[in-house]
Amino acid sequence: MTLLNSKESLPHFAKASRGKHVHFVGICGVGSSPVAIALHKFGYRVTGSDKGFYPPVSVELEEAGVEFYAGWHPEKMGTPDIVLTGGAGTSPNNPEIVEAKKHNVPVYSFAEFIGKYFVKKNSIVTTGTWGKTTCAAFLAHILTEAGLKPSYMIGGIPISIPSGALTDSSESEWSVIEGDEYQAAIWDKKAKFWYYSPTHLLLTSVSWDHADLYLTEDAYFAEFEKLVASIPEKGLIVACIDDTGVRKVIDHAKCRVVTYGRHSNADYKYLKVGESRDGIRFGIMKGKEAIAIESQIIGGFQAENITGCFVMAKEIGIPTKTIISSIASFVGIKRRFEKRFETLNPDGSGATVFDCHAPTPEKARAVLRDLRKIYPRSTSSGQATKIIAIFEPNIGGRTSESAIKYTGAFSAADTVIIPTLTKLKIDPNSPTRPIEGRDLADLIARGHSDVRYIPKDDKLVEQLAYLAAPPLGDLEVKPPSGCVIVFLGSHSFRQMIEQIVEKLNHLPSSAISATNSSPEVSVISRVIPQ
Repeated sequence: MTLLNSKESLPHFAKASRGKHVHFVGICGVGSSPVAIALHKFGYRVTGSDKGFYPPVSVELEEAGVEFYAGWHPEKMGTPDIVLTGGAGTSPNNPEIVEAKKHNVPVYSFAEFIGKYFVKKNSIVTTGTWGKTTCAAFLAHILTEAGLKPSYMIGGIPISIPSGALTDSSESEWSVIEGDEYQAAIWDKKAKFWYYSPTHLLLTSVSWDHADLYLTEDAYFAEFEKLVASIPEKGLIVACIDDTGVRKVIDHAKCRVVTYGRHSNADYKYLKVGESRDGIRFGIMKGKEAIAIESQIIGGFQAENITGCFVMAKEIGIPTKTIISSIASFVGIKRRFEKRFETLNPDGSGATVFDCHAPTPEKARAVLRDLRKIYPRSTSSGQATKIIAIFEPNIGGRTSESAIKYTGAFSAADTVIIPTLTKLKIDPNSPTRPIEGRDLADLIARGHSDVRYIPKDDKLVEQLAYLAAPPLGDLEVKPPSGCVIVFLGSHSFRQMIEQIVEKLNHLPSSAISATNSSPEVSVISRVIPQ
């Protein structure tokens, strides 16, 4: 693939290219779509294609005025000046890429383009197995509120700010980029974060993931060790010392390292985390200095992410008051504890639907643990809330090596439902096969009493509606109850979230109660008839 001239500056590129046509092959990714929108706002004509379009990305593209179409159709591309491959899985044999190369149109990988034209002199990169999207969004918001006008790219859709922004180098010397450790492209196995030349690194966690790319845990850790060692001596690493994986790799740093966490040796400590349905409150200690933090986002585990962002912002010189107010005004990110529906009756009963990007057993465990703190199984008034988790793992969570991580991961949920899992491309020469839905249900059921495999999407939605609002004839005389439905995964769940929200929205609020009264499940893992 063609590499852009590394000596070409952003102002030169921007002035020369505004008005030019950029086409995205694979525009509907959570990483590529914000870049497309940012380029569109900067003055490019942006078009794109993908195999399918689903909310929330499709909605964002439509609202921004970006042109796109489904499928790969070279005849619909027009004559672009540049072609960007949005997804890491986009094949070089894609007919649109083949057509572009046939006409000598430059073709760039997503990460390659970001590295050349979004990254600035002061490059903040958020990375780690989890938390990097939230941290990138928080930091982009904080730096924007502080008037630093950063270029940024977030692999998610923040509610407070656009997902991506491109600014001229004459306006700002700062960028904030989410640094993914996954491959840049099918033809380029290099991790995306290598293209972002970080001078400032926020390292949240290191736990073996993407087993399809990093075949061993050692290989995965080695990549982060090299990244840590690559930060220039005058740079900065902000690292979560609570994470065992971070502690293993941080010794390779050649620059200043500032730590955060609950650990007694952390430079910045967070403590006294309070959780509610309205957000979290906690404190941060730096020596004898105490800072009170309030945030609208849900989940006690987010205190760790917010603390890391506070530390980075503080260490680069942003005033404490600005950081505190920016954290408080940040609304959240779609698919990160995003509340999609809620009905609360006067007696405390009701139903709530969450959409959470949690495609690994570790992330699912963290989300469910915090949901259970907010929605306890029992209270002093006798009320109780049932949590129903619909889970689809990513590629790494479907390997035999990941099986041990499922032990106890869903203990905070009352019911676990596994849908039909996304079909994966399988190397015919590979001796192993990914875990499929029925096998995953059986695996989780080894330590859980109510796990269901429901291969038909419509049956799954029907079952959720029944659990949230069982027929009156099935209700027993029990204290008022609530129901939390949480979708855990990285995909869109094929419109199931929208369908259950639609069903619940058309039920009378009095019908949504007493979820514990649904018929008892007599088998550990139950397959719903097709």
